[in-house]
Amino acid sequence: MLKRLHIRNLALISETELEFCGKLNVLSGETGAGKSIVVDSLMLLLGGKYDKTLLRYGCEQGFVEGVFEISSTQRKHLSEFGLDDDEMLIVVRKFNSDGRNDIRVNGKSFTTSMLKNLMASFVDIYGQNEYQSLSRQSEHLRILDYFVRGIHENLFDRVEKEYFNYRHIKTQMKELGNLSEREKNIDIYRYQIEEIESANIKQDEENDIATQRKLFSSGERIADALGESANLLSQNDGGATVSSLLSEVVNSMSDISDMKPVFSELYERLNSVAIEIDDITETIVDELDDLNFDEREVDRIERRYDLILSLKRKYGPFEKMTKYLADAKEMLDKLENCSELYEKLERQKSESIGKLYELSVELSEKRKETAMELSKKIMSELSELGMENAKFEIVFNDIPSLDDCEDCLSAKGFDKPEFYLSPNVGQPLKPLIKIISGGEMSRFMLALKVITSQTDDIGTLIFDEIDTGISGKIGQAVARKLAKIASSHQVLCVTHLAQIAAMADSHYYINKYAENDSTFTAVSLLDENGMVREISRLSGGIDISSQAMENAEEMKKWSTEYKRKL
Repeated sequence: MLKRLHIRNLALISETELEFCGKLNVLSGETGAGKSIVVDSLMLLLGGKYDKTLLRYGCEQGFVEGVFEISSTQRKHLSEFGLDDDEMLIVVRKFNSDGRNDIRVNGKSFTTSMLKNLMASFVDIYGQNEYQSLSRQSEHLRILDYFVRGIHENLFDRVEKEYFNYRHIKTQMKELGNLSEREKNIDIYRYQIEEIESANIKQDEENDIATQRKLFSSGERIADALGESANLLSQNDGGATVSSLLSEVVNSMSDISDMKPVFSELYERLNSVAIEIDDITETIVDELDDLNFDEREVDRIERRYDLILSLKRKYGPFEKMTKYLADAKEMLDKLENCSELYEKLERQKSESIGKLYELSVELSEKRKETAMELSKKIMSELSELGMENAKFEIVFNDIPSLDDCEDCLSAKGFDKPEFYLSPNVGQPLKPLIKIISGGEMSRFMLALKVITSQTDDIGTLIFDEIDTGISGKIGQAVARKLAKIASSHQVLCVTHLAQIAAMADSHYYINKYAENDSTFTAVSLLDENGMVREISRLSGGIDISSQAMENAEEMKKWSTEYKRKL
């Protein structure tokens, strides 16, 4: 559960730190005071998207920190994210004016998607966005499967495994193609293999050819440089060669080399130079003699270079080209001898469809059994929430025949259930999302949360204005439901209803004020007297009658007694 929430520089909040109890925590305040800011901060801790407009105006950075106490059963999720087994989870999300934000969980860096996946095991939040999610029929399947999986997890695994086997077989068949496609692909692979093999490109040949092209393009400059170097080494102004001059110097130094160590060293060095000069001169002359700038050779090099570049564009550099050639040969062999393989895959596909069909039918039956039980539970909860005449049913699509099922199959079977509702007596069942009002939707979602909370291990439930569109007697029923959930879960609830506020075990009041030409949102923990005054304000009577405070006290007293009996 969420133990502590620390907010700095988020919207109108400069800085505040809240500590929550393990039962029902209520947040209330005047319209526009900033109740949504607290919810926004919680959304950031759950992996919600950060928008730089959330940063308090004039500030460069801010952060939200949440400290969560987790149960032993919840700790099993930590290892999935590389976190140590711990009793506490500290989530810090820092954000900056340039839109960047940094996420740390127990000191380890996280992405938003990682954070979202992790926190889904610890916190469940209900807000207006869930209205929208119910407009998607796939969400109805997800909700139903939440209950079915708990009992038939193995069946789901078998359906998914067989579906991926079926998809693998189809992929293999697609690679082979039908007869006309195979013949076309055979021609393509044969052409490509011939094209690569006939080119007979060698490793590093591209670099060698490029070097030769560069030599050819600089042929005149190379010939001039080699010729001039050979002339300079072979003669001087007096007609003597560099080699003969060095030979004379060597002979001169030879006469005195034994007289002093330095003379001996000079003699050795000069002798080495003389030998090196002779070798260099010979090499330069040989290179000059070997120069060949025949136009036909130049054309051959250019054609070879163009061929290498053309194949490189098609198949990649040498390593990739070599691999493509090997793969193409393997694929060609498979295609040329695949009639038997294709027939085998067709049999395997037919067998897989049969297995998948049987498993999907079985899964559909389990879903329908669970759907009947879930419908009864939802109607029971709705009845206690003032919708005693409501009828609810989960409607399934017809099961396709085995011959027509292929287009309907998926990793979840072929069911597409949809929620149907009749809120009032005499009205037919219709798709829930098309007929339900805001107040009815609030109660429907609360009914679902009451049912799911009986089986899940999520520690914290957050309700953002669950009381939308309801009041009076229905508001009291919603308050009782929230108190019931809070008897086994931590609940945070943003509300404007006095009945819900009266059930609070911990109550924060949110207000907005101006100071030094700036606007701030403050969050204050109310004491018992403060709770009563806020209940009175929410009842609309604090400025009307002194009787309002007495009524609020009675409401709080009744709520305390109700919770004690849970």
